[in-house]
Amino acid sequence: MKEVLIATKNVGKAKEFQTLFERYGIKAVSLLDLEQELPDIEETGSTFEENAALKSEGIAEILNIPVMADDSGLVVDALDGRPGIFSARYAGEPKDDKKNIEKVLSELGSVPEEQRTARFVCVISVSVPGQKTIFKKGLCEGTIGTEEVGNHGFGYDPIFIPDGLQQTMAELSPDEKNKISHRSNAIIQLEDWIQKLV
Repeated sequence: MKEVLIATKNVGKAKEFQTLFERYGIKAVSLLDLEQELPDIEETGSTFEENAALKSEGIAEILNIPVMADDSGLVVDALDGRPGIFSARYAGEPKDDKKNIEKVLSELGSVPEEQRTARFVCVISVSVPGQKTIFKKGLCEGTIGTEEVGNHGFGYDPIFIPDGLQQTMAELSPDEKNKISHRSNAIIQLEDWIQKLV
């Protein structure tokens, strides 16, 4: 079975990538699966693209193999695009999903439902040593609820209601989520590259 290395130590993200790549007969391994201890790459970019590239290019350079990374986050219109690239650490260090959610809900406070539009953004970068990094972007449009509901998924899933649904992302089964998620939409755009890999 072909393997692809995903430059992440996020357990939830690694699991989603594994499921999404299974349908292509590809095994997605993450930095958590490697015996070699690799340095943490600081996400110092000012866009999702820059942060994804820092991770995939950095690890590809160290290991001299093709590496894929993603940078993703929640973009809320009423918050001028925040938390955006700071989604994982929106409420500060250390990362805390619950505190991040509380901060977003508190900042949205009395914002009415029709103005709570938001989207999950995922930018995937693929870095092959000696070649130019390629990028693909996936979106999932929706709105932000007023309270946390559901216990699947991770991150902001409990407050994000995808367009066309009444439930939050955290109320969906992993299969349902993977059909509509921003990460799935980004991977679909990578299919040409994936077919070459297969």
